[in-house]
Amino acid sequence: MGIPVTLDNELVNVARAYSSVESRSVPKQIEHWAKIGRIVEENPDLNYHAIREMLLGLEDIKNGNLEEYQPGSL
Repeated sequence: MGIPVTLDNELVNVARAYSSVESRSVPKQIEHWAKIGRIVEENPDLNYHAIREMLLGLEDIKNGNLEEYQPGSL
C-alpha cells in the first residue's frame, strides 16, 4: 500500500542521482535506502557489504539459483 509522504528536497535530489546510476526510479531508490536502514538498525553488527550479500543470497533462493553443498568442495 502506498501512502503519500513529504520528503526533503535535498534527499530527493540525492536519490535522483543515485537512482540514475542504480537504474531505479526515485521512489524505489528511497525504498531501497529505507530497507537497508531498517536492516542496519535491526543488525548493528553487520556492515553494508554483508547485508548486500545476504540480500543477494535471498534473491538467489527466490529465483531458484541453488547448488547443493558438497563438503570439502571449497
